[in-house]
Amino acid sequence: MNMRIWRIIGRFVLLMAIQLVVLNHVYLGGYVMPMLYVLFVLMLPTDMGRIPMLLTAFGTGFLVDVMNNMLGFHALACTLLAMMRILFADRILTRGEPVTIEVPSIYTVTPQYFISYLMLMLGMFYLVFFTVELFGFRSFGGVILATVASTVVTTLMAVLYQYIFLRKETV
Repeated sequence: MNMRIWRIIGRFVLLMAIQLVVLNHVYLGGYVMPMLYVLFVLMLPTDMGRIPMLLTAFGTGFLVDVMNNMLGFHALACTLLAMMRILFADRILTRGEPVTIEVPSIYTVTPQYFISYLMLMLGMFYLVFFTVELFGFRSFGGVILATVASTVVTTLMAVLYQYIFLRKETV
């Protein structure tokens, strides 16, 4: 296998281990649920086909659901996240310029564009996740508060992850 596939597999294993061993036990103030594993979907190669990306996102979310004994909330939110990424990632990351990015990261994209990408995508992910988890908009304020708080914390963790585990030349 080529080195690119090994990096993707390594990123998957590392992010899932962090999520399942550490972050699944972190609930800050009842509103913050850091889900760093979502970064795996956001960092999939841009030249990956639509169907493989959607299936990979679904499989990732499904694995987290199985490990957490959940009812498909992660699978749904990850699949919708992959769809939003397919539709909007190029516009956010490159601002419409004809630039190709192999793997979206803080090193391959201007940092402010990458952080905008993270915050928008994570915000959509959390909005879907918390809405489905609470079965609707009954506690709309709680959904918005949890979405904003979790998005900010996960964005900070994702940037920190990239600075710690990624090297500029191996992205």
